[in-house]
Amino acid sequence: MTIKEIRQKISDIDEKIISLIAKRQELAVELALIKHRDGLPIRDEERRTNVLKKVFNYAVEQQIDPVYVQQIFEILLEMSEERQRECSGEGNLP
Repeated sequence: MTIKEIRQKISDIDEKIISLIAKRQELAVELALIKHRDGLPIRDEERRTNVLKKVFNYAVEQQIDPVYVQQIFEILLEMSEERQRECSGEGNLP
C-alpha cells in the first residue's frame, strides 16, 4: 500500500469519526429534553466517571494510550454537556 492510499484510508476514518460525533451530539439533544422534562441536572458526575473509566479500560484492551483516549472523551463529554445547555437556553452555541 502506498502512502497516498494509507492517507486516504485515514481520511475516510476521520470522516466516520466526525459523523459519529455528530450522531452523539444529536443524542445529547434528546437527552437534554428528557433531563429538562424530569428536572435532572445536565452534568451527571457518576455517569461521567463511569464513561471515563470504561473508555480508559477499553483503550488498554485495544493497546492504545488510555490517557489520550480519556482526554478525547473528556472533550466529547464537554461537547455533549454544552449541547444540552444550549437546548435549555444556557449554552454558548449559535
